[in-house]
Amino acid sequence: MADATTTLARPEVDRAPGIRPSTRLRNTELGLLLIALGVAASAIVLVQLGALGRVDLNVVKLVGGVGLLTIAMHVVLRFIARDADPFILPIATAVNGLGIAEIYRIDLSPTGQRNHWDYGTSQILWTALGVAAAIVVLFVIRNHRLLQRYTYIAMLASIVLLILPLIPGLRLRSATALVWVSIGPLNFQPGEMAKITLAMFFAGFLVARRDSLAMVGRKILFIRLPRARDLGPIFVVWALALVVIIAEHDLGTGLLLFGMFVAMLYVATGRTSWILLGLLLAAAGAFAVARTLSYVQGRITNWLDAFDPKLYDAAGGSFQLVNGIFGLAHGGLFGTGLGQGRPDLTPAANSDFIIASIGEELGLVGVFAILCLYLLFVSRGFRIGFSGPDDYGKLLAAGLAFVFALQVFIVVGGVMRVIPETGLTTPFLAAGGSSLVANWMIAALLLRISDTIRSGPRTVI
Repeated sequence: MADATTTLARPEVDRAPGIRPSTRLRNTELGLLLIALGVAASAIVLVQLGALGRVDLNVVKLVGGVGLLTIAMHVVLRFIARDADPFILPIATAVNGLGIAEIYRIDLSPTGQRNHWDYGTSQILWTALGVAAAIVVLFVIRNHRLLQRYTYIAMLASIVLLILPLIPGLRLRSATALVWVSIGPLNFQPGEMAKITLAMFFAGFLVARRDSLAMVGRKILFIRLPRARDLGPIFVVWALALVVIIAEHDLGTGLLLFGMFVAMLYVATGRTSWILLGLLLAAAGAFAVARTLSYVQGRITNWLDAFDPKLYDAAGGSFQLVNGIFGLAHGGLFGTGLGQGRPDLTPAANSDFIIASIGEELGLVGVFAILCLYLLFVSRGFRIGFSGPDDYGKLLAAGLAFVFALQVFIVVGGVMRVIPETGLTTPFLAAGGSSLVANWMIAALLLRISDTIRSGPRTVI
């Protein structure tokens, strides 16, 4: 390359006569967004009719305000990201709206943990904040390649975010896992934001080191093993994941951190040996923490012997997991109907086990529909990454899409007893402001990357 300036040519499709492709993309997005808002509004009304027998217009107005904010985000995309992917915003809006409806429904239950619709109101406000944060990301980051300049700043930010809950004056003492930080009236999980900064760091680091990681090493049988000097990064991230699990009692974030790095390492190098090494390290770490940490042992026992009557009645036993499974079974194929079930009988029904709540009232069909939306969101993320001309955008989009997919698998797998439960939140669906804001920012980054790789000509200095 002769200089530091790279010009991306506009795709040939942009020169076709008639309606501009960017206009078609935004029109498609608007149509899908209106459908998503209609689904969310209908869910809220059905919850009220099922649980109250009437419609409370105050709640509908609040949800309508958030709907207007998502339309405002669509308008912003028409001006500053005209070529962005048309599916990301409608999918996030639909899943987020269904989550608000189900959380609000649990607030209306006889055993609701707070008065009337406090959790539902909180989720609506956090959704508004998340959409606003996404709009800010779109305005501030006009080209995703600029983020590569801040690779090591992202690393430093990730370390700070991960150790914040360990600081005595900041950590939330009432929480079982040391993942919450309390500053005045605000409680949040810094680990949710660390997912984004870690993806930025991993992408920048792997772009700089991909040649040595991909091409150098000794070939044994059909696998080329990496050099000993190149093993350092994966061992460092593995150790960091173990520190998070041991020090903060946060099994979920540790799994996400290490899984994201291994996946991005494979995307960067294309070497199966890194996947095998990652699986071996994950197995070794799982064995070590299962033998030494009592809370991990308890979750594995709850998973393996969930229906043991002694374990079901024990403190910290399998009561939550079994109740969630019974709720899913009660829902059957089509569910009891919104507002007609009893999802509140399961502890943390609006957060950790919201999939069980959805499954009870919308049935297997409803859960399958939500999982299809997640699958489409993830597939769009990978499509955005692999269609880009630059390695940094490819790795960043793939990392964000993978960590999203892995979090969904860990949460849904835990609720359905496929794997031990970890306590993570279901993206866009579960109650939790930190997760909601972080996932809307992930959506905004994917939108920005997709716009950058489609639009042109662009000049990057």
